[in-house]
Amino acid sequence: MMISRSDLRAALRERRRALSADQQVSAGEGLYKTLSARPELFDGQHIAVYIANDGEINPDALRDYLWASGKQCYLPVVGQGSSKDLMFIEYLPDTQLALNRFGIPEPSHHGARQILPEELDIVFVPLTGFDTSGRRLGMGGGFYDRTFAFTRTSEKPKLIGLAHECQKVASIPVEHWDIPMAAIATDCQFYLMP
Repeated sequence: MMISRSDLRAALRERRRALSADQQVSAGEGLYKTLSARPELFDGQHIAVYIANDGEINPDALRDYLWASGKQCYLPVVGQGSSKDLMFIEYLPDTQLALNRFGIPEPSHHGARQILPEELDIVFVPLTGFDTSGRRLGMGGGFYDRTFAFTRTSEKPKLIGLAHECQKVASIPVEHWDIPMAAIATDCQFYLMP
């Protein structure tokens, strides 16, 4: 019997939350090492990252590298009201963050530079779970899937999932709306999808 997506999501969230603070720091460093070994990933100028939350692997070292390389970084902002789309706001070292309705830090979109999802070159996507076929399991809100549904017929932006290696499973149950990743990077490995 196959485990349900919601049960799998709960188990994988618990797995990543069980990592100690030292393990989280080490994983973030490992992630940076995995990605920095692949400079071809950073050909674009407009790159979306995220602020780690709920045990997600921390991309702070990656973000610092992007800033040092002169790249423009953006953070996802959850749409207002019942919107299930993400907006992307420029993220600078002095950007002030506030918690959104889900308790996730994000920048204010008032007066900030916003970019359309289609204008991004690379999006680093937080994963709850993944398999080596590029299928991902998110938090269940559908925000990334809805926002990037257009990538089924577009090569841009490149979607790269980020996760702890311990979030890898044999197979993720797929729904028709799920958007596959072009690649997945963990603290230990880089998985390039065919």
